[in-house]
Amino acid sequence: MSTGSNGKPHILVFPFPAQGHLPPLLDLTHQLSLKDLTITILITPKNLPSLTPLLSLHPNIQTLILPFPSHPKVPPGVENVKDLGNHGTVPVICAMANLQEPIIQWFESHPNPPVAILSDFFLGWTLQLAKRIKVPRFTFFSSGAFLSCILHYCWRNPGTYLGRPVVDFPDLPNSPSFREDNIPSTFRRYTESDPEMQIMRNGMIANTESSGVVFNSFDALEGVYFHHLRTRIGLPRVYGVGPLSLLGVAAHSSNRVNPNDNSGLGSETLGWLDGCPAGSVLYVCFGSQKLLNRQQMEALASGLEQSRTRFVWVVKTGTEQQVKDGYGAVPDGFEERVGGRGLVIRTWAPQVPILSHRAVGVFLSHCGWNSTLEGIVAGVMILAWPMEADQFVDAMLLVEDMGVAVKVCEGADGVPDSAELAKAIAESMSLDAPQKVKAKELKEKALEAVKEGGSSLKDLDKFVKELEQLIVT
Repeated sequence: MSTGSNGKPHILVFPFPAQGHLPPLLDLTHQLSLKDLTITILITPKNLPSLTPLLSLHPNIQTLILPFPSHPKVPPGVENVKDLGNHGTVPVICAMANLQEPIIQWFESHPNPPVAILSDFFLGWTLQLAKRIKVPRFTFFSSGAFLSCILHYCWRNPGTYLGRPVVDFPDLPNSPSFREDNIPSTFRRYTESDPEMQIMRNGMIANTESSGVVFNSFDALEGVYFHHLRTRIGLPRVYGVGPLSLLGVAAHSSNRVNPNDNSGLGSETLGWLDGCPAGSVLYVCFGSQKLLNRQQMEALASGLEQSRTRFVWVVKTGTEQQVKDGYGAVPDGFEERVGGRGLVIRTWAPQVPILSHRAVGVFLSHCGWNSTLEGIVAGVMILAWPMEADQFVDAMLLVEDMGVAVKVCEGADGVPDSAELAKAIAESMSLDAPQKVKAKELKEKALEAVKEGGSSLKDLDKFVKELEQLIVT
């Protein structure tokens, strides 16, 4: 019987090495450890430091450290998608699929092997692994249930959804329609003849064939999509346990800024915000991956300048050559012209404390899922500029389903009209904007979900009970 010394089940947790994927699964692992489950986390050497905060809180968590398999499209020494950009997602998935045999060897030699695998949705091949070692596999979606529904239909029937100017999903709640270039970018690159894309497709199909799915989401945000997964797609076990940032390791820390931030910029930014009126500041950030081109930088800077609004703009800067080519380059004289009403930050910024600061009222975002949840938890209105991957789906959820956002631009190469952007920014700062009212309401629902008796804590308990039953069956 595979239990820990406390009689609780042993679970193998397998995160995907990307910035939007690792933290939420580690936050869930923190909660599972608090429930006394025996846990082993599978990680490659260069991703091991990301476990430090979790392991310092839970020294009983074990690690299985396996070398990152070589792959022709992944440079030696690279083990995380953040070092490649989004185009590296499929190569990293395919490289990690080569870990199957080492995992089986570890499992067969372990005196107390796991009774289940909990793995990221980009690691769908672990269902095949789970079948070989005869344990259930549970899929962890670091993104939303709306996206998982879209992926389910697209990957099962690629011919139905590829090569059409408008893509309709009539079976889904609200019958959403997308322009072809707005459906998830990895799927748009699918060709049947590419063996790597076939691995990707098989993995995506495996996600809804697993024993259950766990979402970093909550009922008030995506309840209709949880219901669709249970009733129309036929998944008996669907758990919405988010927002996990409210339940994770950082939520147990009193440190408001990054302990590794030696520049003091985190404290300086929060200090600057302390001097601003409530709800008067726009926070601008497009995540850790997206580098804006010259035209985008100029249009955004001009929009900020014309809006006459206070702002904090986090600018991702590239290599010296990229900056010369205008990527991530703030226009000359911009910072002098906006004087003391704006901050430009070119390094790491403490996004959660900034968004949660009373001075911040609006968030201009690419609508990546983690940023989406952080905006919701902060109760701020969102100005949506989706660019790639799941971001168009997330933006539709925010704008059309929830009514907490307004779209101001779209596309990785989209360039907003600076006058229109300035108008949208200025209007968003109005205290009685309907999206602001709904954003505050949604924040309260997110907080309720993770309180005792809330929907997310109930689903977390159901998931833990499901795992505990594995040791008695």
